[in-house]
Amino acid sequence: MSQPTLADLRRYAVARSLFAPCSLAAAIKRLGFVQADPIRAPARAQDLTLRLRVKDYRAGDLERRYAKLAVEEDCLVNYGFLPREHLKLMHPRVAKRAWDAKTQAHAQALLSFVSAHGPCHPREIQAHFDLGSTRNAWGGSSSATTHLLDGMHYRGLLRVQRREAGQRIYAAVEHAEDERSPQAKADALLHLVLAKYAPLPSRSLGQLCSLLSYGAPHLGVEIKRALKQAPQTLPNAEVDGIRWFWPEGENPGARKWQLDDDLRLLAPFDPIVWDRLRFELFWNWAYRFEAYTPPAKRKLGYYALPMLWRGTVIGWGNLSVENGRLVADLGYVNGKAPSDAGFRNAQESELQKMALFLGAEAP
Repeated sequence: MSQPTLADLRRYAVARSLFAPCSLAAAIKRLGFVQADPIRAPARAQDLTLRLRVKDYRAGDLERRYAKLAVEEDCLVNYGFLPREHLKLMHPRVAKRAWDAKTQAHAQALLSFVSAHGPCHPREIQAHFDLGSTRNAWGGSSSATTHLLDGMHYRGLLRVQRREAGQRIYAAVEHAEDERSPQAKADALLHLVLAKYAPLPSRSLGQLCSLLSYGAPHLGVEIKRALKQAPQTLPNAEVDGIRWFWPEGENPGARKWQLDDDLRLLAPFDPIVWDRLRFELFWNWAYRFEAYTPPAKRKLGYYALPMLWRGTVIGWGNLSVENGRLVADLGYVNGKAPSDAGFRNAQESELQKMALFLGAEAP
């Protein structure tokens, strides 16, 4: 295999991630993990990610079909959806902070209730176990019962059976045991995130391994060892002074990684966009997610979607639905849209696809 160039890596990153649209189950299995986000502008991040990779996908399809899929809401490098088969790599999950005896007793009581009653809405549980309030991660106050349910889900005592109006419906669960050693599971987790986000600069691979402490806090030593051994165990090459990694059996320079002429508006957490370091190396400008940036300081917009065309991210779009019609506010890195007629046709086609996905009229 010849030494890849940065152009090879860029083309490979885009083409391998934007595979031919397939079924919802097949797309999640191939991605390995789909990051979730509750903001809808114009749709949740998981829906925006899947719409490009699932045939005839519509906003909300994942939530509507979730209960019939071999998929789980759970944690990997952050919160999202992943094939059920991967949970055994992380469960039984041992949280960094152990519960005290009182919390353990409350958790056991809640687990017994859910086991006896079947899938439960949090308000049903709250009606029987009012544990007061607690301080949440944002410094505010929230229900201690809801907080405990989150903790039980994280530790693998509960699973999300489905959602109703966005609310988790919890069910008791016992995760399958995995006979692999802790090191083998850590190696598999590293391969899982690499397969999702490849190719990766060494610094980004290290960041992902650090974030795996969210999904597998009890495998920290083994994950660090897997990362340390990566230069000897994973395909890699130094390109322009940076070492890059990719999965076994793939060749970034192969001719099969071809780009098309379609334009795509990507979710802020799409695997093509997620690694901000790689984004800047590939396209020479910085994309920032500004939903939590004060309005006066925003440069791109509240929920700017990177605009990918012919393997280059040339701009962004802020989309909304007003009176049933899609409204698009588009910006460009060079200050104006390309004059190419092919670009205009591709942009119009993408906005029509986005409107169909959202159930709105095209602009």
